[in-house]
Amino acid sequence: MTDAPPRPPRLLKSWGDEAVVYDAASGDTHYLKPLTLALYQICRDRPGLTSAELATELASRLNVAESLHLRELTEETLASLRKTGLLESA
Repeated sequence: MTDAPPRPPRLLKSWGDEAVVYDAASGDTHYLKPLTLALYQICRDRPGLTSAELATELASRLNVAESLHLRELTEETLASLRKTGLLESA
């Protein structure tokens, strides 16, 4: 069995609650608004959480009420992060 080659790094540069991520694999740079950055960081720091758990953590991190709207935003943002390749598909 051979090991997969290491994935090229993603470089994150943040300013306050916003950031950009440079994906060395694709050469793309992505702007992350506050909600997207918080979700990206949660996924990076705590892989394996369900979308419901992510919404709960996101509400806590952003100091907002957990709601149906926030859960929907979490799902939409996860899909967007996966589509751009910043998160692996579940």
